[in-house]
Amino acid sequence: MSHPIMFDDADPVLARVRQIALAFPEATEKISHGRPTFSAPKMFAVYGGSRKNPSGPMTRYNHALLVKVDDSERVALEQDERFFYPAYLGPYGWMGLDLDAATIDWAEVAELVDASFRLQAPARLVRLLDS
Repeated sequence: MSHPIMFDDADPVLARVRQIALAFPEATEKISHGRPTFSAPKMFAVYGGSRKNPSGPMTRYNHALLVKVDDSERVALEQDERFFYPAYLGPYGWMGLDLDAATIDWAEVAELVDASFRLQAPARLVRLLDS
């Protein structure tokens, strides 16, 4: 059984995230679990996500960016109310940025995607990025 599509391909926020993510060396996009994911070849960004709630249904974020974060950055991000611990990926070092929580800082989004790419991509692609 396939997952339902959980995004609008005409979404201008997705278009901007797509532009940022696909600029990385050998980055590709595919739909996984109903959401756009960006990989090179390992997944380094996801558009949209959800958060488990202990006392009720999941909170769904249609406009969010999920990225892998370095442990040294995690504490600071957890203090920022725009960030959340995403269902399923959170235990693997990922955080979500709610893009509806405030005006989007696209430079921050690009930095988060860059950091996630560097954590997930093979060393060869990181060297290519830096050259």
